[in-house]
Amino acid sequence: MEDVQENPAESGSSVLWSEEPAGSAKVPEVSLSEESEGCTRPLEATPQKLCGYLSKFGGKGPIRGWKSRWFFFDERKCHLYYSRTAQDANPLDSIDLSSAVFDCKADAEEGTFEIKTPNRIITLKAATKQVMLYWLQQLQMKRWEFHNSLPAPPAAPDAALAGNGPTLRLELGQEEEEEEAFLCPVKTPTDLVGVAAAWQPVHAKPSALQNISLKHLGTEIQNTMCNIRGNKQTQGANHRPPGEDSPLSEETQREEQPSPTGPGAPGKDPANSLKSSLTTSLIRKAKSQSNTFPLFSEGLMRNRTAQEKILALEQQVLMLTKELKAQKDLVKILHKALEAAQQEKRVSIAYLAAAQDKDRLELVRHKVRQIAELSRRVEALERERESLAQTASLQEQEIGELQQHVQLLLDKNQAKQQVICKLSEKVTQDFIKAPEEADKDFLSQQEKMEHLKDDMEAYRTQNRFLNSEIHQVTKIWRKVAEKEKALLMKCAYLQAQNCRVESKYLAGLRRLQEALGVEAGECSELLRQLIQEALQWEAREASADSVVLSPSTISEYDEYGFLTVPNYEVEDLRLLAKIQALEVHSHHLLAHEAVERPLRERWATLGELAPSAELKQLLRAGVPHEHRPRVWRWLIRLRVQHLQAPGCYQALLSRGQACKHSAARQIELDLNRTFPNNKHFTCPTSSFPDKLRRVLLAFSWQNPTIGYCQGLNRLAAIALLVLDEEESAFWCLVAIVETIMPADYYSKTLLASQVDQRVLQDLLLEKLPRLMAHLGQRHVDLSFITFNWFLVVFADSLISNILLQVWDAFLYEGIKVVFRYALAIFKYNEEALLRLQDSLEIYQYLHFFTKTICDSRKLMHIAFNDMNPFPMKQLRQLRAAHRERLEAELNELEQLKAEYLETRAAQGPAVPEGSPSEDEGEAEP
Repeated sequence: MEDVQENPAESGSSVLWSEEPAGSAKVPEVSLSEESEGCTRPLEATPQKLCGYLSKFGGKGPIRGWKSRWFFFDERKCHLYYSRTAQDANPLDSIDLSSAVFDCKADAEEGTFEIKTPNRIITLKAATKQVMLYWLQQLQMKRWEFHNSLPAPPAAPDAALAGNGPTLRLELGQEEEEEEAFLCPVKTPTDLVGVAAAWQPVHAKPSALQNISLKHLGTEIQNTMCNIRGNKQTQGANHRPPGEDSPLSEETQREEQPSPTGPGAPGKDPANSLKSSLTTSLIRKAKSQSNTFPLFSEGLMRNRTAQEKILALEQQVLMLTKELKAQKDLVKILHKALEAAQQEKRVSIAYLAAAQDKDRLELVRHKVRQIAELSRRVEALERERESLAQTASLQEQEIGELQQHVQLLLDKNQAKQQVICKLSEKVTQDFIKAPEEADKDFLSQQEKMEHLKDDMEAYRTQNRFLNSEIHQVTKIWRKVAEKEKALLMKCAYLQAQNCRVESKYLAGLRRLQEALGVEAGECSELLRQLIQEALQWEAREASADSVVLSPSTISEYDEYGFLTVPNYEVEDLRLLAKIQALEVHSHHLLAHEAVERPLRERWATLGELAPSAELKQLLRAGVPHEHRPRVWRWLIRLRVQHLQAPGCYQALLSRGQACKHSAARQIELDLNRTFPNNKHFTCPTSSFPDKLRRVLLAFSWQNPTIGYCQGLNRLAAIALLVLDEEESAFWCLVAIVETIMPADYYSKTLLASQVDQRVLQDLLLEKLPRLMAHLGQRHVDLSFITFNWFLVVFADSLISNILLQVWDAFLYEGIKVVFRYALAIFKYNEEALLRLQDSLEIYQYLHFFTKTICDSRKLMHIAFNDMNPFPMKQLRQLRAAHRERLEAELNELEQLKAEYLETRAAQGPAVPEGSPSEDEGEAEP
């Protein structure tokens, strides 16, 4: 029996060898020149193969011990096969070296080393120390060559998706050509490894019974039968005349030619025929196994014959025939693809040429079926993504195990170094002893020194090998990590493409519905069903860092509680919202590797916050979710540090409890209207409404001149969602109203807000003259839309991830950021606005067009690059000029009002002519 630690799954490799036909992929690679010269040159002239006899420790019970085995390395699979002798047709088992590590112990028997796989540990022993080092070094090289020859995962398309995504190019780092020589190359031991070792006597060969593997008894029987059969044929061929063919070739010819007589032919015993067929099948099986397992056949005992060369050439012809068939199949596939493209072209021409609606309806139905086929392909891609994610997790586990093993090797190396130091100190102390004791124990000390020198040399050799092993394992780990990163990038791009395909599918449904209208009948009903299915939202909560670890589907709510797809009453708006959510998710996945991951790394390495140009650029690009609360608290403290006092917020709350503020009623009314699409403010059990009430009441006592103004509730709500603390949200509201925004921005007259609207009109005329001319011709007043933008800093207009990116820069740079983004929003949608011709249609579009912005990176680039130059000096000058004009207009209006009241008071109460006065009415009885 073999070692009990062997994996049963791996022991089945012999079955795979026996089932493969001759000429398969496992046939030894022999060129034509080698075939032609195989009969004339000796076997030693062939290239050196990694094979030879080693002793393997295994077995059970009384037969447990060292067993001689013939080992042979397969470069294609990176497996080390072994059998009992070199002439066996079938291997007993194999060792997977692709994920194995090697170890040699200095304190073990000479020539002993270990191969550690994830499933078992194999202990082997070579004849000498030099043979052991040669095997270890060669196995290391073969393992590295196998890992280096593995194909890299396919890269994502070079073209950026949707025109604004990063290009995915899989560029794995080039390995260094020159490696550090930890272990000097070991010379090849003559006649102990390679093909020549098959003729050498095995060192310390155990008894025949002990050497037999009872675990693989079937394989042993097959090998014995093949060896007996080969010996008989060899003896028969030696006694035949030179001109006669061997029995093996005759039997082969008989096998290739069909029998002229049927199964019922006379003169033939059925038992003999059954025995003959069984013998023939065994011979065929032995031949196929001999071909699939190089150097495990009688080819080691004699040179190649002409019949074997013919068989090899027939195998090559068979392989070329299969390759030709595969090429023909490829040509057929290409023809089918060309026919499909031509068919699509003909369908498009037929659709344009169709004169009746019935014909076009049939073409539309055909397109709907094609859309269903695309949906099935998307599902197949999703399943492929899940399988890739599982593969990545398995590779992660393997990397962790390798790291643990490397750490154990380092600890072991350190312990052995300490032992070497102690032994050296002991030797030094022995030499310092008295001369008398040295004379008495001279021989014993000299013997101990020799042993210590041998031990030190063994430890040095082991240390060099372990360093080499650590170096190679580290390189393999790095390569696996790079492949894992590439697979994650491919997953993200596949999911982004999936979102794009789904959004195009929904947009196509909407366009078909608009084009068909109510007159389509059955087709219209089908479209309504498809849209209803598309709008069924599968709510699944996803963690904030789900994209960092593995791409995932869109969750119902984002990390701040906003609905990803708002539940609008109108079906078209719900469809547009879902299309927009898919586009946002696609842009987020495309920008993750190229933009967000480097941005997260920069924020992670950023230490203490301080005003700088680098911090300004980072804030404009957006703060990652995990760093945003800390950064906002620092920005707020920078704004209100001259206003903050210990216990100020609690004092304001106590004052509000003692005396009811006049604005409390209006605050209570606005609480229920704050962010109806956010679960934190709509859930009955949420604590956010109570926190918001206290923050607004405290601010009304903090600033009595303003008290409360509509819009402050949304500013405070955004601060609560990010900071999650009442006091921090209160000081954020104070910072916005009292330090960032100009005075009178939230007063009763909203004077500064009106001034900013006129400044925005001037900037739009300067930056976007074509759009303003188009809107002016249709008498469109943008202040109806933009006034609320400035009052609540886009809180009701933009989706949450873009909104918070605007606030990151707004809290640091001030109101100039609001002007930049207002101009950028109109520039982002300029072409869509120019296509609208009716003023009512323009107003309807302006009420929701900010929710259609998906690409935050594009909007940021327009705001901070395309809108330049944008000097603060120009903004102050425009504000001053418009403020002066607005104040003059307000004063003139007040004068007109006063004059009207004076005139009305001087005229007295007017009584219409012909109507009785109140006095006259009283005088009547």
